[in-house]
This record gives sequence, C-alpha cells and structure tokens, in this order.
Amino acid sequence: MSAPLIDISPVISARTAVWPGDERYQRRVSMRLEDGDSVTLGALSTTLHIGAHADAPSHYKRGGVDIASRPLEPYYGDCQVIEVRLPRGARIEPAHVPEPIAAPRVLFRTGSFPDPNDFNEDFNSLSAALIDSLHAAGVVLVGIDTPSVDPFSDAALESHNALARCDMCNLEGLVLAHVEPGSYTLVALPLRIAEADASPVRAALIGPR
Repeated sequence: MSAPLIDISPVISARTAVWPGDERYQRRVSMRLEDGDSVTLGALSTTLHIGAHADAPSHYKRGGVDIASRPLEPYYGDCQVIEVRLPRGARIEPAHVPEPIAAPRVLFRTGSFPDPNDFNEDFNSLSAALIDSLHAAGVVLVGIDTPSVDPFSDAALESHNALARCDMCNLEGLVLAHVEPGSYTLVALPLRIAEADASPVRAALIGPR
C-alpha cells in the first residue's frame, strides 16, 4: 500500500491574504459552458508570492536567477518536518531546533500564521544563523508555515540574504498544522516561469516514513 499524500498548500482564492501592498488574487472568465460556450476559459492575476510558494534568487539578490532557472532537485526528496514553539514574532535560532537535522530539506512548523486568509504581522521567521547552520548540515531547502523567512518589519532581509549566500532554496506560506513532525518525502515543484521572482507551488508530503 502506498504512503498517503498530504497536501500542505493553502487554497488560493480571492480571500487569500497577501503581503500588504502586494497584488491580490483575481480570476476572470472569458467563456462559460453555462453561457452556451463550447468550453470554460479563465485567466488570473496575482502576486507570484501567493499561498505556498518558492522564492527565486532574483527576488532578493541583485543579478539572481529567475525561478525558471532553478533546478528541480531541491524541491523533491527526503524531508524533515520540525515543530518549533516560540513567542510570536521571534526568529528561529539554531538553539531552538529540538532535534538533529536528518534530511536535506527541512520544514518548520511554528503555528504562528494560522489562517492563510487573515494576515498577521507577528509570525515567526528564520534567523540568518539558522540558515548558516542548516547549510553546514547539508540542507538544500528550508520551508516555513509563514509568509516569509524574515520578520514582517525586517527591511534588511537578513535571512533572505543568508539564503543567497548559501544558495539555498526556500518555501514560504506552507500549511503544516495537520502534519506531525517526522520524516517525509517533499514534492513542491515551482512553475517554469521566465523572469519570475517566485512561483506558487502545490506542495505535498508523502509519508511519514
């Protein structure tokens, strides 16, 4: 019997919260079966950073590559889900990680952004020191259940800069409340969008293992 497939992506709709000032999701329909057309055709406009998404280096690094240039390998494979409980707004430091790093992809469950449709600014994030320590442990991708690896008020983007320094991939906006800590297989492939600074993903876990 195959292992279950666990969806860790929020539903994307007009209700989905986006970073304040960013472009909200809009869908328009040009043809409808209900109106007598032969097919239904729709189009959408939205920020590329909506829901579960992968940042491209071009999002935070001058001269960084677009998401279409990112290799797929970091977004698929052995993964470790780690739960961290911290005060709201706190960065996760290496000392906060409760167990050894045992996979090349690590997702942090913080519970600090509980409703994808209601933006709260006091979510947890990652520290640059944590990203450096994960890189030293062989991690190629880090993910979190919040809108950003940096705090809402951090204009310096310390953790994004650490991602650039380590050439590490990331996932943001995951939904992990229903996922037990443990070992899984991650599938979260970004779309091959030329010149894009990010891509939404349909992120899922296979397991646990």
